[in-house]
Amino acid sequence: MRIIPAIDIIDGKCVRLSKGDYATKIIYNENPLEVAKEFEAHGIQYLHLVDLDGAKSSKIVNHKILEQIASKTNLKIDFGGGLKSNSDLQIAFESGANQVTGGSIAIKNPDLFQEWITKYGSEKIILGADANNEKVAISGWLEESNQDLIPFIQNYQEKGIQYIICTDIVKDGMLEGPSFDLYKKILKQCSVKSSAVEIKLIASGGISTFDELPKLAALGCEGTIIGKAIYENRISLKQLENYILMS
Repeated sequence: MRIIPAIDIIDGKCVRLSKGDYATKIIYNENPLEVAKEFEAHGIQYLHLVDLDGAKSSKIVNHKILEQIASKTNLKIDFGGGLKSNSDLQIAFESGANQVTGGSIAIKNPDLFQEWITKYGSEKIILGADANNEKVAISGWLEESNQDLIPFIQNYQEKGIQYIICTDIVKDGMLEGPSFDLYKKILKQCSVKSSAVEIKLIASGGISTFDELPKLAALGCEGTIIGKAIYENRISLKQLENYILMS
């Protein structure tokens, strides 16, 4: 299972929120590049970079941070937050993103999102399936759609999507453990059908202890995103380094 630390950006700084609430912002470091370099120094190869300013303003904002991290580390970066247009996507890839995550766009403009999957391929486009009580949430989690989570995933699975990041918003930033039951349900109900691809589910939200990682791997999660647990020293980078070496 891939270990994917998260850096969330507001005003160019590395922050964390609780349950996606901007009012709960805590600044952990004013230099995201410094944080990324520390991850890389501990054998980490992947990074989940979220433009929270972009998510709020519905267009890419912090692409310079992406460019800086991409050009000064070898981390493979998936980038999300506010990607709503072809030009946003082009900026993200030109700034060094390996993959981009689309969440709100997949609800609000499914035709465009499908175009992206067709144009760039399922290795490059990640479906952001963030949910509150199994309803898909959008616009930086400031809105709840009327779409049920699992049918939403299944629909895009049929259209060729491979990578899915699923955050249970109730768990996010709360350090109370991830939604094991939800991930189990998704993996069971989205098991391969004749016309669909096998999904690669990336768990996100609520990771609080190192012991949860092998459990997520055992469920069949392809990756897990870890945020506040690292910043609050619940999980050390040394533990993650050893896990990667043993994998």
